[in-house]
Amino acid sequence: MTAPRSLIDYGRLLDVIGIEGELILDTADSALPDAAQAEVPGCPDLTLEKTLRHVGSVHRVARLWVRDGHRPEHWQRSPSDGDLVGFVRIGLAELLAELRLHDPAQPCDTWWPADRTHGFWRRRMAHETTVHRVDVQAAAGGPVNPIDPDVALDGIDELLFLWFGHRLGELRMSSPRQGAVALSAAHRRWLAIFERGRSIARRVSQAEARSADAMVSGDPMAVYLWSWGRLPDQSVQISGDQEAVAHLWTLLRPATQ
Repeated sequence: MTAPRSLIDYGRLLDVIGIEGELILDTADSALPDAAQAEVPGCPDLTLEKTLRHVGSVHRVARLWVRDGHRPEHWQRSPSDGDLVGFVRIGLAELLAELRLHDPAQPCDTWWPADRTHGFWRRRMAHETTVHRVDVQAAAGGPVNPIDPDVALDGIDELLFLWFGHRLGELRMSSPRQGAVALSAAHRRWLAIFERGRSIARRVSQAEARSADAMVSGDPMAVYLWSWGRLPDQSVQISGDQEAVAHLWTLLRPATQ
């Protein structure tokens, strides 16, 4: 199986990593140390401090994976000097420098068999950084910058194919019931199909989306953040079988942890 291409250019995804990373740094610089233990809304096990530590760690493991061609066994997971902002800043700069060295179409080891290219890492890190930028800003209690609609649409696409369609299988998790929920945002439609033994995502037409048991719709940023568990049901429009939507929600949570 070959993964569907990103909905936006890979050069744009590289820009997204840099822009979202700088927003994280700006927010953290002004919020620390006072808000270090502030919780991330929707993720009670995450605090501002834990999120920054996670971002700095993930940027490092991705950079080493790209550089060395395989998953690293060891990488720095926290700042040795306690400087969280510096930890994130250095990790971001090193990741961007490494990604720029490689053509996104060239082969590279990844944790998704459907996409073994350098482009996987650009896309994955763009959405990793974007979602956690929202977490950092929300935990800090200030305004949350909007997510560009094209970025949000690509994020929904990545979540459904990579996390719902692949990660659940890796976790050996499947649904005890059968169903299909459509997700709709702007001009894009997807179908998330779950049944015993497998979860499948598909890009579909509006007519196909209407055949689903239920539909979740809204503006791209709202559907994106709802899919990642960062916004409640009230942030999107839900029609059809409410239990099917609730079931999709419960499947997405372990997939995206």
